Amino acid sequence: MARVLRVARSSSSLFSFGSRSYSAEATHVSSPPPPFLGARRDVTKERNVQWVFLGCPGVGKGTYASRLSSLLGVPHIATGDLVRDALASSGPLSQQLSEIVNQGKLVSDEIIVNLLSKRLEAGEAKGESGFILDGFPRTMRQAEILGDVTDIDLVVNLKLPEEVLVDKCLGRRTCNQCGKGFNIAHINLKGENGKPGISMDPLLPPPQCMSKLITRADDTEEVVKARLRIYNETSQPLEEYYRSKGKLMEFDLPGGIPESWPRLLEALRLDDYEEKQSAAA
Repeated sequence: MARVLRVARSSSSLFSFGSRSYSAEATHVSSPPPPFLGARRDVTKERNVQWVFLGCPGVGKGTYASRLSSLLGVPHIATGDLVRDALASSGPLSQQLSEIVNQGKLVSDEIIVNLLSKRLEAGEAKGESGFILDGFPRTMRQAEILGDVTDIDLVVNLKLPEEVLVDKCLGRRTCNQCGKGFNIAHINLKGENGKPGISMDPLLPPPQCMSKLITRADDTEEVVKARLRIYNETSQPLEEYYRSKGKLMEFDLPGGIPESWPRLLEALRLDDYEEKQSAAA
């Protein structure tokens, strides 16, 4: 992995994108999120962002990481996709992964690091710069390996109540023809004890995909709850590790994409950047 991640290390958490610089500070972003990344300043571009997205299974890491990837022009690397690609291949690794995933267990550090190393190596060969990692690191050992070979600028920890996470996971569907993902769950969690409610509309497929929807083998209530329990047990030290380094931003999703996306951009100080990109287009 160290062989394929050749980036200049720096002693501070200051990084830049375009004409904007950021200084990561540990924070918790609620609704509405306060600015936390410092004032916008004009600086010379050094390199593309190197971010990590954390969060329980089903929270939406892939959705928001993918959108930011397109906005910032950096690759979105999801370890879940790497695992699914390996599952679809033939050989002993595919069989081993199938048993792990169907039991709701986390894939070992060794397998994940190997898959990620190959993906980064392929990206380097294509001239990719920067990245948004989705689903890695998941353990302290993975975080330490990553920290030994590159600098992570910012860690975004997306959060949702467990009840919402379970419903979202059970509502996931994939079209077995076009491969696109959808979600049939209609979530309407009422607010209580001072906490706001959460409402999310289903992401329904077009008519041509409706009869071709399939469910992931591991998206059963028993497996989903086991996956959430394992994640919560392993994520606490990981969150504290990045919090102690001043690189953790915890973001409570206020709802679905229409509500959450603009607030996430505001928290990341990218709200006006998206407006400029739209105007340029």
